[in-house]
Order: sequence, then structure tokens, then C-alpha cells
Amino acid sequence: MGKRKEESVLTPGSQKRQRKEHTDEPSDESDEEETLEFTANSGPSSQSSDGEVGIIESIQLKNFMCHSNLGPFQFGSNLNFVVGTNGSGKSSVLTALIVGLGGKATATNRGSSLKMFIQKGETSADISITLRNQGRDAFKPELYGTSITVNQHINQDGSRTWKLKSKSGTIISSKKEELIGILDHFNIQVDNPVSVLTQEMSKQFLQTKNEGDKYKRLEELKQLYLEKKETFKTITFVNDMQNRLKDLKHQMAWAVVSEMEKEVELLKEGVRAEEGNTELPQKVKECQEKVNEAEKKYKAIQDKLITVSEEAQALHPQCISLKAEVQAKRKAVNEAEIVYNRSKTELKRLEKDREQLHKRIEELKSCANQDSEPEKLERERRIAYLREQLKAFHDEEIMISQQLDQFQQATSKCREDHSRLRRESSEVQQALDAQQKQLRDLKDSKTNTLKRFGPYVPAFLEAIEVAHKQGQFRKKPLGPLGALIHPKDPELILAIECCLKSLLQAFCCDNHSDERTLQSLMSKYYPRGHRPQIIVNKFQNKIYDTSQRAVHHPEFPTVLAALEIENPVVANCLIDMRGIETVLLIKVSRRAREIMQCNRPPRNCREAFTAEGDQVFERRYYSSIFVRPKFLSQDVEAEISHLNKEIENKRAQLTASQQRLHSIENEIRQNEDHLCGHRRHQKQLQAKIRTANAEIADLENVEEHQSADIHILQDEAEENKSRMESVKQDMQLQSRKMEELKNNLQAAEKKLEEVKEKIHQVEEIAGPIKAELNQAESEVENSKRHLQHYEDKQREHVACIKKHKDLLVSKEKELEEKTAKARQIFSEPIKVSRTVKSLDAEMNRLREKINLESSHRGNREEIIQQFQYAKERYEDASNKVKNLRRFIGVLDEVMAERLKVYRQFLRSLSMRCKLHFEHLLRVRGCSGHIMFDHKNETLSITVQPREEEKAACSDLRSLSGGERSFSTVCFILSLWNISESPFRCMDEFDVYMDMVNRRIAIDMILERADFQPYRQFILFTPLSMSSLPMSPHIHILRMPDPPRDQRALTFQNRNDGDEDQ
Repeated sequence: MGKRKEESVLTPGSQKRQRKEHTDEPSDESDEEETLEFTANSGPSSQSSDGEVGIIESIQLKNFMCHSNLGPFQFGSNLNFVVGTNGSGKSSVLTALIVGLGGKATATNRGSSLKMFIQKGETSADISITLRNQGRDAFKPELYGTSITVNQHINQDGSRTWKLKSKSGTIISSKKEELIGILDHFNIQVDNPVSVLTQEMSKQFLQTKNEGDKYKRLEELKQLYLEKKETFKTITFVNDMQNRLKDLKHQMAWAVVSEMEKEVELLKEGVRAEEGNTELPQKVKECQEKVNEAEKKYKAIQDKLITVSEEAQALHPQCISLKAEVQAKRKAVNEAEIVYNRSKTELKRLEKDREQLHKRIEELKSCANQDSEPEKLERERRIAYLREQLKAFHDEEIMISQQLDQFQQATSKCREDHSRLRRESSEVQQALDAQQKQLRDLKDSKTNTLKRFGPYVPAFLEAIEVAHKQGQFRKKPLGPLGALIHPKDPELILAIECCLKSLLQAFCCDNHSDERTLQSLMSKYYPRGHRPQIIVNKFQNKIYDTSQRAVHHPEFPTVLAALEIENPVVANCLIDMRGIETVLLIKVSRRAREIMQCNRPPRNCREAFTAEGDQVFERRYYSSIFVRPKFLSQDVEAEISHLNKEIENKRAQLTASQQRLHSIENEIRQNEDHLCGHRRHQKQLQAKIRTANAEIADLENVEEHQSADIHILQDEAEENKSRMESVKQDMQLQSRKMEELKNNLQAAEKKLEEVKEKIHQVEEIAGPIKAELNQAESEVENSKRHLQHYEDKQREHVACIKKHKDLLVSKEKELEEKTAKARQIFSEPIKVSRTVKSLDAEMNRLREKINLESSHRGNREEIIQQFQYAKERYEDASNKVKNLRRFIGVLDEVMAERLKVYRQFLRSLSMRCKLHFEHLLRVRGCSGHIMFDHKNETLSITVQPREEEKAACSDLRSLSGGERSFSTVCFILSLWNISESPFRCMDEFDVYMDMVNRRIAIDMILERADFQPYRQFILFTPLSMSSLPMSPHIHILRMPDPPRDQRALTFQNRNDGDEDQ
């Protein structure tokens, strides 16, 4: 477009149609000036007689500036005067013309943004301009027809849209590029003051700062051309970037291959280094030798301990029998001592009675002569009676004492039985409560199996789910673990529970942060002291490979094999915490002992569990305290039935215990009642004995001179003496028997001490052996642990080598694929020194630049298509280059001649503008000249108001307003004479002129319009045009002063008459 515009300014000879020559020059000029003036006034070689393309037919405004509806109104094809007072809308029409045809807001000197042109209170504005499109130079006449209507819609945010319509009103396009193409085709330049001179520009046109600014008006087309050239260079730059991007893609392909080759080589070196490492096999061999030595040592110490233990075991029965014998003999000695002591006590009592009898006999003998015979006999009878009664009392007291001892022993035994039964009943009650709770949990688990692990577990799991949805956990914790595993064999459920124990209720977290959150949440649901274990173990999506360290037995499974575990995290957790891959499950106890203890345990096997839950080690055996499973049972109904039976048995047992307790309590009460009765009776007897003794003493001390019954007392003394002899004999027998029993006891105790000493000696011998055996066992365990560690390391080493080899194979395969892809991208290998990352970064930067340039410069695909088309044409034309080379010399000569002619034409064009400007000034009697300096790109204008005042003025800024307006008109007409545009507009050209200058300026404009009837002139003035001559080429649009409430302005057309008609 710039190239076309430049031609329109510099080559008027290329105008479209021939017109009749028309001159109107003064006759007093020289011949040379007349010739130049003729040339200046000469029209183009080919122009039509009337304007056909590009002139303005009509214009209409809506909500534009201060007008709600202006127009539509028609313009004539040649000279148009728009007349009206200030504020009537003349400048609005000119501003709308500039903006409506794509001009910038700043070019109008009426605003800095398009949104400033929208009428106050409205949200948008519309401009409609109709351009003529006739003749052979019409723009796409098959689409648009004889006219093109440009509709522009201005939005409140300052944006605008176009609609290009045909003669029939059909919308042909809404792209700005189409409008630019139309303006370029019609050579319309609304931003060029040569074509459209606004009011402000007309004031400042000749007052620019320097000559370079004036010259630049003529160089606008040249600048546009340079911009287009720069755009072409930018497109070339984009192509260079595309080529660079393609090269980088080639380098990227082989850089990936190069890095892959380096990675493969590193893997190969790693595999070779790992295969050459013999340290681990040597360590395994050394550890195996240490294990063999430790086991041999352990076996020897164990045999020694067994021998010593057998000796101790042989002495234990003898020791037990000797203890029983010593206890029996000690009991016999004690019983003999009791009998001896009783006899001794009886002997002392008899001796006391003998003394009393002897004393009494002596007293009776002394006073026998003084007592009367009847009273004496009465006292003797009374004393004898009392003695018999006293003896009966003593016998009864001894019997009561024995009965008291018996009742006390019976009461003590009953109390012991009562305490024992109370403990047993409490234990039974606790077991019953636990079974009832378990029964409730089992019944609840029929609807929710999670309640087996506690009544609060379902609510706790719901709280975990809510917390996880709220983002409190990085990964949702798992648990209880027992709810996430399922035994395959129901007979092994108890064994599995005994193996896992508290792990069944444990929870698993991925990290310590989740563990702290879970602990905080757990404190709200679990009572203190009953919180399950929390295991922190990194969550993985794959179960550990335990093939190297697991137990493999042909008959019995491991705990890991006996469980169905869907979640690999649960399986890995149980492997880490309990080593379930190393624990065998053997149903029969006898078979478990054979496998684990009679022979060496299977490889990697640490322990085994039986179906009853018993735990079997290589040298130890522990019985289970559990009878039935609690958490993993699959047949809930059977468990409930079994628990119901056990609960009934416990209740029956508890009832029997309660009955027995009641019976014992009754027996204790009866015994205590008997004890109380016997104690009262004993006290009564003791009182009677004291009374009888006192009465006997009184009777014996009576001072009556009666003869005592000496014979009776003597008989009693004799009887007492015989009894004493009998008691003494018994005591002697008992003493000999007691001595014999004591000797036997001492012998038995001595024998027992000898056996105990032997056992102690054996135990002293066995103690160090046991310590040595424990140490040897520890050494065996440590050696096995070290062996296991290095075997695991070796297996891991072998697995690592295998993994690296597999990775190497996959990498080599991937390398082949990458190489094949790289060859597809670029067949020849490229040695690349840069990394993939740097290449990728540069490629991304290039892509961004290409996308940015494409978004700024246009569609890249279209540019590429155009380039491909140009390339094809170039390749087609390259075949003809050889034939054209010989014409280069001729073309050089032609171009030199064209340059010479161009310079001559430039001088001629400048001279035409200069002479025409001077000619127009002379019409008013002024003088002046224009100086073009094409080398320095400056233009200077000098105007002198009167020829007689040669040195009056040379600076345009010092001219009066009318003189400056007249000079502006002259300069504009001079430029119009050498430029080409379908229409020319000028606003308020005569506002500062006096009437003489205004008349002369109007005559010059009429002359120019008459000379160029194929061009359209639109002149805006606030002054009257009543003095204009009658002509069909003159069209006057008068804009009357509208009232304040009128929203649309009406126009009057004046053709062949004055404006008043």
C-alpha cells in the first residue's frame, strides 16, 4: 500500500483517464514560466470526465459527538460546500469522515480516544459512509456493486468494529484488512492533511517548527513503504527461526540418543563392577562357618547341661519323698510332745492334790477329837460330793475345750473355702462379663464387622474419612489391620490371631505428620490405655519381594500365604512388623514339634504356630491362653452358639459357686453360734468350779471339832498316788518314744539335707553351664542373624544385578528405538555437545518468539503458504535465470536511465508545485516561493504580502490570520495539483480571511474544481456562500442552527441556485 501511495504523490502521469487541457494563467509572465505553468496545470494523461471510484456519496452519524442523529445526506461528485454556524455539526461530519474510514482519533485533533466521540449518556456510536464504486477501476464490483457502504460501530471501551456492505445492503466483510485494501485501492489517505485538512491542521499547517516537518508530509508514503519492507524482513526472520528450530530438533533427537548411550554405558560399568564384587560371598561363607562352630559349641554345652539336669531330675523325687517323711516325723514328734506335756501337766496337778489331801488329813486328824460325829460325817459327804462334782466339771471343761478347738478349726477351714470360692466366683463373673461383651460385639458384627474391633471403631473410621476429605491427612491411614485381611483356612484362624495379636487392631500411616493427626483424633474415641498401635510405614503400591527370605515348605503355609490381603500397604506393614513370611502354620502340635525341634527348622523359618495357637520355637514351646478366635472368625453364628454355651456353663458354675458360698456361710454362722454357746458354757463351768472350790475350802476350814473322814481322804490320797504312778510310767514311755521319734527325725532331716546339698551342688554346676548355654545360644542367634543379613545382602545384590541387567536390556531397546526415531528425523548422526535440557529451553524460546511474531505479523500458515508458492515460482523461474543473465547489463543501463529520469521528474514535480504556489500568490498581488531540499529532506516557504514590500515579511508566523489562511489555501491547492486522491476535504479555510482574500481563494478553488471535475472537493465554512456562481458541479449543503431539543439535523441542497432558494 505504501508503494502505491508513494506513486500517487510522485507520478501524476499515471492518472487514469485523459481530459481536456485547461489553462488560465496571467499573460505577463515569461515564456519559460508559461511553459512550466502549462505543465503544472496540465491534467493527467488518462482520467474520466466524472469521478467514478472513491468519492463520498453520503454520510450518516448516530450518537456521534454531540449529535444523536445527523444525516443521511448526499454529496456531489465535484465541489461541495458544507455551510453552517459554529456548533451546527460541520466539524463532526469531517471528524466522522476521518474516523469512519479507519483514521486515528488523534488525527482529528478532537480527542485522544474513540470513546470520547460517543455522545454523552450513550453507550455507543455509529458512522455510515457510502463510497462510489463504478467504472473499470471499481473494487470487487462483482461483490460490492456500484457502491460500498462502510459502517463503523464504536464501543464504550474505545474499541470499534466494521461492516462492509454492498449496494444491496449485504454484509461482505467485517475485517479491517478489507477496509485497508479498499482505501489502498482508491488511494484514500484520511490521515494525510493533503487529502483531509482539519480546522486545527489548517491553522498550523504553515506554522510547523521547521522545514523538515513540512517535507515529511510528502514522505509519509515512503515511510509506509519502509514499514512494509520491515514486515517482509520480519517474516524472513521468522523463517530463519523456523530453520533454526528445525536444526535444534535434529540436534535434540541425537542429543537424546547421546544421553541414552551415556546412560547405557554407565549401566554396563555398574553391572560389571557389581559382578566383580566378591566381598559378599566371602562374608556369607565366613558367617556360615561361624554359625557351624557356634552350633557345635552349643550342642556340646547342651549335652553337658542335659547330663547335669538328669542328675538333678533323678534327685528331685528322692528329695520330695524325704520332705514328706520329715514332715510326717516332725508331726509325730510334735504330737508326742503334746501328749508328754499333757501328762506332765496332769502329774503336777496330781502332786498338788496329794499335798492338799495330806494337809487336810493332818488337819482332820488334829481336830477329829473335837468335832461331833454327825456334822463331821455331813461335811465329809458334802466335800466328797463337791469333789465329784468338781471332777465332772473339769472333765466337761476339757471336753468343751476340745470342742472349741474343733469348731475353731472348722470355722477357719470354712473361711478359707469361702475366700477361695469368692475368688473363683469373681474370676468366673469376669469371664462371664467378657464373654457377654464378646457376644454383644459378635451380634453387632453381624451388621457391621468393624464392631468386633471395638464399639467405637466405626465412628472413628468415619472421622478419619471426614478428616481426609478436609485435607488433614496427606494419605488416608489404614486400619484396623485385622479388618483388611482374610484367612483362607478357617482352621488356622486362631493360629493367625495368636501370631498377629495386637497388630490386628493397629493402624498404619504413611508419614509422621499423619501419625500425629491420627493420635489426636484417636484420643477422642479410644479410652486412655486402650489405644491401638500406630505404625508409620511408607505407602507403596507393590508388595515386597519376599521370595529370597520367605519360608518355602511343601506341606505347610506361612502366615503370608494363608492370608488374602488386597492392599499391598497392609501386607508390607505385617511383613515389616511381624515377619509373617517367616512364620509357618502347622495344625498338629506333635507335627510342629517334629519340624521345629526334632530336626533343624526349615530355611528362613523363625517360629511356627499350631491350630490351638501354641507357639513353637526351635528350643522352646509356649501354650496359648486363647481357646477361640476373637477378630477373624468367619462363622459368626457358630461363634455366637459356642459363646452362648460357654455363658450358660459359666452361669451354672457361678450359680453352683453361689450356692456353695451360701452353704459355707451358713456353716460358718452355725460354727460361730456353737463357739459362742460353748464359750458361755465354759465360762459357766469355770464359775461353778470356782464356787465348788470355794465351798470345799470353806467346809475344810470350818472350825468344828468334828472328825473328818480321814479314811475317805486317805483312800483318795492312795488313788491319787496310784494315778501319779500311772502318769509317771506313761511319761517315761512317752519320753522314750519322743526321743526315738526325734532321733528318727534328725536322721531323716540329715538325709534330706544331704540330698538338698547334692541338688544344690548339681544346680551350682548347672548354673554356669546354663549361662554358658545362653551365651552360646546368643552367639548362634547372632551368627545366624549375621548370616541372614549377608545372605539377604547377597540376594539383594544378585537381585540388584538382575534388575540392572533388565534395566540395561530395556535401555538398550529404548536406545535402539530412540536411534531409529532420530534417523527418521535426521538420517545422519550429529555430534552434539549441548544437553537435552539446554536444547529444549532454546527450542521453547524459539517457539515463543515464532508464536509472538506470528500473532503480531499475521497467520503463520498463510505466510508459509505464500512462501511455498513464492518458492515454487522461484524454482520455476530459476530455470530461466541463465537466459536472463545476458539482459542484466541492459537492465542496469535502463535502471540508470530510470533513475536519471526519476530525478528529473522529481525536480519537475517540485518546480510545478513551486510555480503553481507562486502563481496563486500573484493572483492576490503577493509573492513568495517554496524551496525543496531533497537531500536534507527539508521544505521552506516564504511569503511576502505585497510585491512592493520586498523585505516586509519572510516568516509565515508573522503573517496576519487572513494572509496565513490565504497562503494555506495556496499551498494546499499547489499540493492538490501534484497529488492524487479521489476526494479532498478542508475545514474553515476562509475563517480568518477578509472578503477580498476570501473571494480570490474561492475563485481559485472553483478554478481547481472546474479543472478537475473527476475529483471531489468538500469544503467546510461557517460563512455564507451566496456569492457563488451557478454551476451544476457546485453542491451546497446548508446546516441550519438546530433548536436545543432537536435530535436530527436537516439539510438543504442547492443546485443551480443560491442558498436562500
